[in-house]
Amino acid sequence: MSVESGSLPPLRQVIARHELTARKSLGQHFLLDLNLIRRIVDAANILDGVTVVEIGAGPGGLTRALLGSSARRVIAIERDIRALAALRELVLVSNNRLSLIEGDALEIAVAALVDPPAQVVANLPYNIATKLLLNCLPAINAFQRLTLMFQKEVAERIVARPGSKHYGRLSVIVQWLCEVRVLFDVPASAFTPRPKVVSSIVDLVPRPRPLDIAHMPSLERVTAVTFGQRRKMLRTSLKKLCPDSLTLLKVAGLPPTARPEQISVTGFCSLSRALDAGIGSGATD
Repeated sequence: MSVESGSLPPLRQVIARHELTARKSLGQHFLLDLNLIRRIVDAANILDGVTVVEIGAGPGGLTRALLGSSARRVIAIERDIRALAALRELVLVSNNRLSLIEGDALEIAVAALVDPPAQVVANLPYNIATKLLLNCLPAINAFQRLTLMFQKEVAERIVARPGSKHYGRLSVIVQWLCEVRVLFDVPASAFTPRPKVVSSIVDLVPRPRPLDIAHMPSLERVTAVTFGQRRKMLRTSLKKLCPDSLTLLKVAGLPPTARPEQISVTGFCSLSRALDAGIGSGATD
């Protein structure tokens, strides 16, 4: 039995044998449509010599397809003990190409697992998908590309542009560091059990350098306070960060009556630099 020969038992049979009923607490929805799985791997454009990390491997459907790609090595992260038993069967037939890591991906420094070139390809658990992505961002340049599945609503927020109702804090932080696009949608009918939402595959390519100069902590603070009150003008919401928000906005080159969804990523970077410089705080006025 080998991955390459295609002689592995059907995935549904593996799921039944290991009693892998999807658990809501783990955000599990198993993707069993082989055509869609292959489409995801093809979209990831995995080249020879690349190490691929899969977060939330589950019963191993996507893992099988990754092992059938040009990847030099596949690292699968999984916390569900039942799924680990199924994945160990793949390790045995992978010709030493599959490494299995047992644990919670939120507590693992994913970038530290790989040497370049590396990619991430994953059907992320719905309940922690956004947090997993944000955890990866500080070391995003460890990867050439991330091909990730999210709920469509989250995918729309990731790729949203200024002026869109979906544009928000997640849009700004991710687009500051990555070029992003939605590749295609995945219908609920492709999963077991069937979720209540459509999913989307998102392509994230880390920029060689951030879109503009900024420190992530201050950019996170600025976007949190402004999008936390997205109906308010910037001059009002920013008073939570500095007493003289008008001066802060003037130095950043932004209109005080604007609302956060009207501000570009570079505009938020300018705002975070002014905040770091102490503008509007009274310290340097």
